[in-house]
Formats: sequence, C-alpha cells, structure tokens
Amino acid sequence: MAIDYNKRPSKNEQPPAPASGGGVSLSKVTLTKSAPSISLRKGGGGSGQLRVNLQWSTGAAPAKKGLFSKLTGGGGGGVDLDLACLWEFTDGSKGVVQALGNAFQAPYQGAPIIRLDGDDRSGSNVGGENMFIDLSRIDEIRRILVFTFIYEGTPNWASADGVVTLFPTAGPEIEVRLDESDPGSPTCVIALLENRGGELVVNREVRYIRGGQADVDRAYGWGMEWARGRK
Repeated sequence: MAIDYNKRPSKNEQPPAPASGGGVSLSKVTLTKSAPSISLRKGGGGSGQLRVNLQWSTGAAPAKKGLFSKLTGGGGGGVDLDLACLWEFTDGSKGVVQALGNAFQAPYQGAPIIRLDGDDRSGSNVGGENMFIDLSRIDEIRRILVFTFIYEGTPNWASADGVVTLFPTAGPEIEVRLDESDPGSPTCVIALLENRGGELVVNREVRYIRGGQADVDRAYGWGMEWARGRK
C-alpha cells in the first residue's frame, strides 16, 4: 500500500508550542535565524533514510494550482520549482542531484546515497518534491547543500510561501521556511548538511542567489565546472 506523505494536520490540529517557545515542539523543530542548527543524532534520527520534502502553496488555495496562478499573475502559464542539492563525499568526489540534466541520483559505489523521487513539472503533485539521503552511509558524506530554483516562471518567493521539511526516521521533523524573499533571485539555498565527527548537522541558510547552480557553487566554494543543461 502506498504511503501518503502529504497528509498534514490542519492549523487547528497543530500541537501547542511549549512555554519556552523557540520554534520547538514535540513533533517539529523549526530552524530560525536565532536557532539555525540541529544535529540529527540528538533526536535519534541519525540513521536510516532521511526524506527532504519541498512544498509550496498559497494557504487556502489548492496546493500548487493556486500558487501557479498567483506567481504568474493569474495567467495560464506555470512555475516549475525544483528541489536540488550539491554534494561532496569524503573521498573528494562532488556533484549535483537535480531533475535538470536527469541527474536524479548521486552516482557512487553501490546504491545511490542521494536520490530524487521525480520531477513535478505541472504542479499537480500535492506531495511536492522529495529527496532521499541514506544516513547508513554517513561516513561517506562530507556535506550536502540543499537548494531550490525556479526553472520556469517569475521568482515571486513571497507568494510561494515555500517550506522544506526534513523527515528523519526518528525524532522531530525539521522545518525550514523560505520566509524571506528577493524577487530578483531565481534560486534559494535552503540548508547545509555537514558531517561533524560522524553526526549530520543541519544548518539553516535561506540565502537567495541571483543566478543558478554555478552561482550557488561559487557562493559556497564547491569548485565544480558547469555547462548548460535541460530537462
């Protein structure tokens, strides 16, 4: 039976935040400017498969259908928002996982360490886009930079109300909201995942880049060579 990754509690069903606040609840941790990092090991989610989910919506309107209309001024065109990452492994190999160029997984020894489940180009997939990271191979991971970019359409991040949620196998969900915006930037770097002594630490970035993948590379010193790609 298929697993429904998309079912979320309504706003009225959200558990109340503890008195200490800080964006933390028993079921979810929200990374903010004042509390930008968390170790997956602390919540018991430092092993198994980590799912990274990208969602964007307009609130009351249906998930992506309403968003597309809003981002394009109500016209018939749509916006193609893609989830991607730059990766670097401990042996020095580097690459990108993205739908562009059909780079849906990180080619490596054996099963892929990172993979995308597909590319939602129409906006009809209410589950958004999902990336999977195999944490059983944490010793082979040095760092992973998760970002999203608008492949087609006008960069209107304020209307998009984007959110990325990391789902560890145990412990609370980790949420990063794209709650800042730069209408001149088609790309947003969301989070940097770093291997620190055998545990994966998630760092909130929410940094908008006025360019594409090569510009993300330069901003974070990845050191790769880039060529134009297409879907």
